[in-house]
Formats: sequence, structure tokens, C-alpha cells
Amino acid sequence: MTPGSGLQAGLKNRHLSMIAIGGVIGAGLFVGSSSGIATAGPGILLSYALVGTLVVLVMRMLGEMSAANPTSGSFSAHADRALGRWAGFSIGWLYWFFWVVVLAVEATAGAKILAGWIPAVPQWGWALIVMIVLTATNLVSVGSYGEFEFWFAGIKVVAIAAFIVIGGLAVFGVLPGAHSDKAGLGNLTDHGGFLPHGPGAILTGVLLVVFSFMGSEIATLAAGESEDPQKAVTKSTNSIIWRIGVFYLGSILVVVSLLPWNDPSIKKQGSYVAALDSLGIAHAGQIMNVIVLTSVLSCLNSGLYTASRMAFSLGERGDAPKAFSRTTSRGVPMTAIVASVVFGFVAVFFNYKYPDTIFNFLVNSSGAVALFVWLVICFSQLRMRKIIQAEAPEKLVVKTWLYPYLTWATAALIVFVLGYMLTDTEGPNSGRTTVLLSLLVAAVVIVVAVVKERLAADRRPVGGVEAETDKVSV
Repeated sequence: MTPGSGLQAGLKNRHLSMIAIGGVIGAGLFVGSSSGIATAGPGILLSYALVGTLVVLVMRMLGEMSAANPTSGSFSAHADRALGRWAGFSIGWLYWFFWVVVLAVEATAGAKILAGWIPAVPQWGWALIVMIVLTATNLVSVGSYGEFEFWFAGIKVVAIAAFIVIGGLAVFGVLPGAHSDKAGLGNLTDHGGFLPHGPGAILTGVLLVVFSFMGSEIATLAAGESEDPQKAVTKSTNSIIWRIGVFYLGSILVVVSLLPWNDPSIKKQGSYVAALDSLGIAHAGQIMNVIVLTSVLSCLNSGLYTASRMAFSLGERGDAPKAFSRTTSRGVPMTAIVASVVFGFVAVFFNYKYPDTIFNFLVNSSGAVALFVWLVICFSQLRMRKIIQAEAPEKLVVKTWLYPYLTWATAALIVFVLGYMLTDTEGPNSGRTTVLLSLLVAAVVIVVAVVKERLAADRRPVGGVEAETDKVSV
């Protein structure tokens, strides 16, 4: 295959299966769950269940569209066709922006752990090493990305499965040699009830856990580079219910059953470390740090892959520099990867130099993008279902349940969550700050998209060659 001839099907089915599973288990599950437990108590289970249901419904819609038309642009390409060029352009660039900021957040998180183990290398040095290694992995071939992700995700899956089994045995008092005097299902109701801070805390918990679910859609982007895209999308879409049920709800249920929700160690050590420590398991903190580091590296690896493939798709559709759509002889979009990494490095620099100003703005202004993406998926599916039924009904191998009612209900729930975030005004990283800054960035991108479309329309001669080219790219 000659350079510039497009992406290649370098991902095996086992890669796709593990990318789909690993994409659901973000580092946020290990790191961020403690603040959710402190806010909602055992009721955080309802927050996870609510967001999990939302993700299942959104991924079902995305699965319907992606199974019918697998593409590296995923929901951005679907929005382009269903809602218009401005929608595909806007959501594609916002999603790219989200992931390059995530690169900086995760690189810093990984560097902190590594610097704790080997302090001779400064934290910024570790961030640089981690970014360079994963960039090299992504530049070699899509297969090397898949192989790294297969093992990263595998470690996460084995770790959580082991945690659930060991913790579950301790909860029921049958784990030999464990100091599980605090463990028991009574922890769900004994310390101020199941909802110690009232029902409103469930929604506050939603705001804290919603972002740990971002990444579920990676499998639909990766499917475009697999051996059997339609089968890969169908499989990952159908299995998301048990993945969220086991890895999120299962593991959090074990945490709040092993320890009282208000145990100070949960906030001090982190929920999973505190839960392991309560059983007297030696070196629990270091074991968990290895697992968190694996999750961070997995998130970095996937974030770089996802950002570059979205940039590649935008380049293909003429919504980004054409160089982004060029590939090497191995089918790797090198320019798109390098551009994403450069912005990631810039964001890492801001994190060290201006953590409370520029970097804080970047994090907050990309914070609600997950919800924007899910909302666009809902509206795209409403339109795309009609297009698929009219053009190729046989491609509807995955169908959204109770269409269109459940799609509208999901969109309404997302809008409600965004609205509820506006009532959260505590601190510099409040929900209101996140929503308003994210809306500001989204508005700027949409304005650029509309102006770009207008200028293209003005330049396009009626019935001319340019008009035909534009038509093909939609």
C-alpha cells in the first residue's frame, strides 16, 4: 500500500474486544470515586446506575449509526451527514480538544506516580518520557496501539475482577485471613441510611461520575480499522450493559460494603486503596498505584489514538488541514498524531507553568464536551435512522430501543444534567464554570464552522467542479 492511501485494517478482534472493555474503565473510576462516595454515600450507586443507563442508551444509538457506516470519524461523520457540515465540524473539533487536554491531565497523573517511585527523574521528565513512548507506539502502526491497549485494558479488567471477588468474599465473611471487621452489607444503610445527604445528592453524584464514563465511544472509532467493522461495533454495543454493570456498579458496591461510606480513609487514600487496606492486604497502596498507572497509560494511549483519528477524519472531510488525512505506508496518520501530541505537550507545559489559570481554563472549557457529544449523537440518530431506512435498511443490524421516544428521553436527560450543573456554584471548578466555559468554546467553534460554510458556499460556482467536490465530502 502506498503512502497516503488511507487507514488500514490493523486491529484484530481481540484488540477491539479489549478496547471496548478498557474504554469503559477510565482512570477516573479509581481516582474520582472517593469524592462521589463522600458526596452521596452509598447512594452513589444510583448516580453510577443513572449515568450508566445514559451511556448504554447513547452507545446504542452510536452503535446503530456506526454498524451501518463504520468510519474513523464516528459520531462526527454521522453528525456531518445527519445535521450538516457545521455539526460534524464543531463536534469533531470539540472532541479533539477534549482529548488533547486529557493527554495533559493523564500525563501529569502518571508522572506523579512514577516520580514517587523514582524521584531522581523530575515529574516533568516522567511526563515527557510517557508521552514520547506512547507517541512512538501510535506512530509505528495501528496494530501496535491495539497490542498496547490489549495488555493495558487486560490488566485493568483482571485487577477489577480480582477486587470484586476478594472484596465480595470479605463482605460475606468468607475470605480467609482478612481483617474484615468493618465489612458487611449493613454499611449500605447503617451510617445515616442509604441516602445520608438526601435524594438531591444523587444528582450531585452524577456530576462527579459522568466524566469517568468518557471513552465508551472509542470502540466505534477504532472499528473503522478492524477486520470486520460491522461485527466489531455490534459486539461492543451489545456488551456495554454488562461491562458497566460489572466494572462500575459491581466494584463500587464492593467498596461501600467493605467500609462505611464516611470512613476518613476513603477520602485520604482513595476508595479502592482504602477498601484493600481495610482487609489488611499488604502493600495495597502500591498495588493500586500500579493499576492506576496502567489506567492512566491506557487512557493516554487511547486518547492519542482517538484525537489523531478524529483529526484524520476532519482532514478527510476538508474540515482540517488536508495533511491530517495523509497516512504512511503502514496506514498511520502521522501528521494528525504529531499535531495532537504537540497540543498535548503545550497543555502539559501549561499544567506546570500556569496550573491555576490557563490550564484550569482548558480543563473547565473541555469538561462538558462529553455531554455535548452525547447530545449530538441523540439528534444525529433521530435523522440518520430515516436516512438508513430509506437508503439501505439491511444495514440496520443494531437498533435503538423504542425509537424515537427513548432517544428524545435520553436527550432530555442530558439537557437536564447540563441544567443541573449550572446550579453547582462551589469552587473554581464548579459545574456552572465548566458548563459556561464549555459553551463559550462550543459557541466559538460553531461560529467558525458556520463562517467557513458560508465562505465555501460563496466561492462555489453553481454546477462547477468545486460544488461536486463538496458534495462528495459530505
